[in-house]
Parts: sequence; C-alpha cells; structure tokens
Amino acid sequence: MSIPDHYDLIVIGSGPAGEKGAAQAAYFGKRVCLIERAPKPGGAAVNTGTIPSKTLRETALYFSGLRQRGLYGVDLSVKQNITIGDFMHRERAVIETAWSIIAENIDKHGITKLQGAARFVDQHTIEVSRYGQEPRRITGAVILVATGSTPLAPVGYSIDGEIVHDSDSLLTLQRIPPSLIVVGGGVIGCEYACIFAALGVRVTVINARNRLLAHLDNDVSDALRQSMTAKLGVNILGNAEVKNVTVENGRAHVTLSDGVILSSDAVLVSTGRVGNSSAIGVEEVGVKVNNRGFINVDSHFRTAVPHIYAAGDVIGFPALASASMEQARVAVCHAFDLKYKSAVSSVMPYGVWTIPEIATVGESEDELHARGVPYEIGRASFRLNPRGQIIGDVDGFVKIVFHPEDQRVLGVTIVGETACELIHVGMTVIAFDGTLDFFIQAAFNYPSLADAYKYAAYDGLQRLQKRHARMPGLPSLQREAVSE
Repeated sequence: MSIPDHYDLIVIGSGPAGEKGAAQAAYFGKRVCLIERAPKPGGAAVNTGTIPSKTLRETALYFSGLRQRGLYGVDLSVKQNITIGDFMHRERAVIETAWSIIAENIDKHGITKLQGAARFVDQHTIEVSRYGQEPRRITGAVILVATGSTPLAPVGYSIDGEIVHDSDSLLTLQRIPPSLIVVGGGVIGCEYACIFAALGVRVTVINARNRLLAHLDNDVSDALRQSMTAKLGVNILGNAEVKNVTVENGRAHVTLSDGVILSSDAVLVSTGRVGNSSAIGVEEVGVKVNNRGFINVDSHFRTAVPHIYAAGDVIGFPALASASMEQARVAVCHAFDLKYKSAVSSVMPYGVWTIPEIATVGESEDELHARGVPYEIGRASFRLNPRGQIIGDVDGFVKIVFHPEDQRVLGVTIVGETACELIHVGMTVIAFDGTLDFFIQAAFNYPSLADAYKYAAYDGLQRLQKRHARMPGLPSLQREAVSE
C-alpha cells in the first residue's frame, strides 16, 4: 500500500453537514478530502429524506388539486390515470439537480472526493474501501464525522421493502397502494400520511401517543389532526401499540396490542432513527456514542477525541438539515481557530411539511409553562386574512407568544400555506430581541399572509388590555391597543 495522503481535514459523509463543513474549511485554504460511501452525494437529505419528501408533497398537491379545494367550485379529486412514473418524475428531477449543485460546490472549492466506505484505523487515519479496488488509507489533522442516520428497525417484524417499508425504501414503490398504514405519528409519519392521503390513498396512522407531533403545542397538534381527518380522510388511532406485522398474499396485517388486526396494501414504519456510527469504528478510537448510535459532542461539536468532530444527524436532535449545516461550519471554525462562526444560532426555525404546513421558532407555550415563565399570546386566523381567502386556506393561523411585561417576542407558530417560509419573519424579530411593536409599526404587503403577524400582535395587545383592565391605558411600549 502506498504512503497515505495527508489532509488538513477529512470529512466522512457528503450530506448537508459534510458538504458545508468541507466547503467551509476549503474556503479558508485548508486541504480537504470528502469521503462518501454512496455513488451520489447529498446523504439522506437529498436522496431519501428532506428533498424527496417535500418534492413528493408538491407533486401530491398538484395531482390532487388539493390547493384548489373550495375555490371556484373545484372538487377534491386525484387526476385520472395517475401512474407511479407521474408521481415520482418530479422527485427524481429535483434530486438529480441537487446532485449536480453539490458536485459543483465540491469542485469549486477544490475538495478531493473519494467514494467508498470509510473506517477509522487510528485517531488520524481513515481507510477507504471500495468494491473491486485496493483499500486506500489517508490521514487527517482534523476529522469531521457527518455520516447521518438511518431508520430504526422495528422490533418483532422486519422491513421487506415491498409491502412493509421504512422511509428509505418507501421511495422505491412501484405503484401507489390503495391503502397504507403508517406506524408512528412523528414528523416523517405525518408528512407521508398527508402525501398519500392527498392522492386518494386510504391512510391509517397508528400512534403510540395520544397526540400527533407530541413535541408541539396542543393547539398545533389539534389543528393538524383536524385537517388530516376532516380534509384528507386519514384515520388516526392514538395510544395504540403495534404488536406484530405479517404479510400474506401481497397484503400487510397489523396486529395491535389490544388484539385488533388492521390490513392494508402497504405499511410505512416511522418510529425513529439511529446514528450511523458503528460501521466506521468511532468507538474503537475513543469516540463516545449513546445507546442509539448518536455521537456525543460538546458545544463546539468536538467528540471525546479533541481533533475528531461530529455534526448533523449522527449526533441526534434536532436532526434538521439547516442545523446540520451550521453545526459543521461551527465545528470546522473551532477546529482550525477560524474567527468566523463560533456557535449555531440559538433561534432555529422548525418546519413540518404536512398538509397543512407547520412551522415554529423560539419557545412554545408548553416550554414556557414548564419553566414558570409568564407569557401571553396573540393569534390571527387566515380566515380573516384576504390572502387566506383568495387561496382558500381559511384554517391556518399565526400565533405569537410574548412576555407580558415588555412584549418581547418569545416564540412564533404558524399553521397553514407557506408556514415554513413565513416563519422567518418571526425568527428575525426574536433574534434581534424584538417586541410586538415591530409588527404594529411594520407595513406588510396587502393582500399577504404575512399581514397576519400584525393582527396577531393586535390580538395580543387586546388580551393584555383585558388582563390589565383595572389599569388606565395600555402597556407603555405600545402607542395603540386597538385593532384597525
């Protein structure tokens, strides 16, 4: 074997964290090698997760005409003769474009690319293996692990990739099933349940908890449940546990813990994920991981081995592509003492691409209540918003959570069309310690959904007025308290 090549930085994995971490180091003149096991870059975000699921959502909305429901007498119905090719065509086109963009970025920064399976030989040496070729060893002063995560395997039954799927194999469907059972009421489960229900598939969600998306506020979970059941026809079973799944004659049979048996043409299991750390041998060189394979890191994303860093889904929560990119940039800047980015923003938006969309930023009511922090809320419905009426999204809303003393914005939640875009207005106000007065004084385009921020702020001030009814006037920070 030849003498190992040496790099300032070795990155394992080319998902959002790996790509952006490699590019950050190369931008500052470091010699970087990026190792990817798969034939194409992008990780789960591009190939099996974020981009595919969001693209499929848009495809489902187009084919179903769901966005036009209630407008101009257009009925909700899936276009005739839809095929799996129609359904997946756009998803494949977007993924291929993403591959090209990532490749261009890697080439632009002069990053060395190696395809193959990486494994630690020692704390500075990585062996890259590829079928039909001699293993190659390279060394790095700093190593960034960005290997992502994979679906957690169910207990008691297996994923066959034909009838019983996880979120990875679901994308290989050869036909749109007439019926689908989704095991798990988290983000992935709810997103795919909405997508297939929009296409006319009979969907049942089996959730171990009573609430969908249990990490969100009750009103948000309730709004999603109402939309999924009333508008999409999804059957939701809460506080239900799957005991077993069997396949007979091309159909799945799901047995619940109470003995009830449900049958469907396909099953999606989405009950969590595990970190991709064991295959690369990180524990053998001193890196610490938890019982689900997620790597333990400090605030700089440094592992127990000082020159080995980890970022992205392989370290667990929040497992967002947006957070993963920033984590890797912070890790690289710390590793090479680059005075550029020292921490991931404390104000991170969180988006769920269900139907309707859900987005949050900052603190929730539940979090503030648990900490004993006083708060007030202001709400505005899209039903009272002209843009909401125009597009037919009358069930959406904006909720602002703020401190009752100084009206500082603490959190924002949006449910409805373009929620994952609109949330960035609230994010910016929170990041700059803004108050309700920003929304009161701002002029928003008319008609626009963003204008709902202003009326949510007015609503919050009116709630304060009622709370302080015995006091003359309104809180001193505000000039006016009544809605226009």
